[in-house]
Amino acid sequence: MNIPTLVTIIIPTYNRESKIGDAIESAINQTYPNKQIIVIDDGSKDNTAELVKNKYPTVEYFYKENGGQASARNLGLSKSNGEMIASLDSDDIWYPEFLQKCIDKLTTDNLDFVFANWDQDKKVGDSWDFLVNDPYLKKYKDNRKGDWVNLDYADLRELYIQACPSPSSSVVLRKSSIVSGWAENINIGDDWYLYLEMILNKQPKAAYSLERLWRKRIDDINIFDGRHWHEVLEHLYIADLSLKMDKFNHLLTKKELLIMQKRYMESLVELSKHHLLRNHNISNSIKLLKKSFSVSVPYTLKTIPKIYIEAIEREINRKMKKDKAQKKIL
Repeated sequence: MNIPTLVTIIIPTYNRESKIGDAIESAINQTYPNKQIIVIDDGSKDNTAELVKNKYPTVEYFYKENGGQASARNLGLSKSNGEMIASLDSDDIWYPEFLQKCIDKLTTDNLDFVFANWDQDKKVGDSWDFLVNDPYLKKYKDNRKGDWVNLDYADLRELYIQACPSPSSSVVLRKSSIVSGWAENINIGDDWYLYLEMILNKQPKAAYSLERLWRKRIDDINIFDGRHWHEVLEHLYIADLSLKMDKFNHLLTKKELLIMQKRYMESLVELSKHHLLRNHNISNSIKLLKKSFSVSVPYTLKTIPKIYIEAIEREINRKMKKDKAQKKIL
């Protein structure tokens, strides 16, 4: 009798007493039988410890001083016994067949990692199918077989230079494919860093499913979804992107580096516009523009009017919609 491959599920958490139970139970209730579930408590001040220890005795619980989600995941990785690794955020929920379908695909096609589509919650209104219209994935749909789309090394390299379509809760990967783990000096995209490091140092193969196999819940303390757009720009597309360009510079082609640099400059100009128009902070706005100019003067000059014109057009459209709504009321 063949014993299914052991999968280690790492659940990092911080002050999620009200939600972590749902995440743990979604892991326990997976139809896939052979799993190790580890909760890494990243310095919670609530009753997370008591909840996990008393209600879920089969779950391995470890406490650490607060150091961020990447350090929590890395501690979980060091405690893992599984050949496969899956990291479930403590506010998300896997549907029962998530692991089974991901492991089946990963092992059958001998892949390095897979990721699955999800139901994305909104702060207001119903959840929605996240990947169905993802602009970065459209070109790969010709590779679709059933619910799965296969991605070869060239596809992965092109895709992950531009975007990260696979948040932590969506992924199952081989432990042997991980290079160094999650980057602890990254503000938001520690998972993006992990995938990109794998892709640039190895030649992995992957696939993603368009079937929605989990649910992403949001609130005001989500690492990504809980932030304002200007914070995402500052942390993910400026600070984190700068670190990735420095770390991977020797592994990138000139074209790939240019793609990253353009995104970096566009983000600097976008954040500069925010400081100028929203915060009326001319000093910070100029500092950001100077950073962009230090990379490329021509591209920054080209980007400034584009971003400001788009902002003005959005503001005009917003006011027009507001005026129409007020007229209907009158």
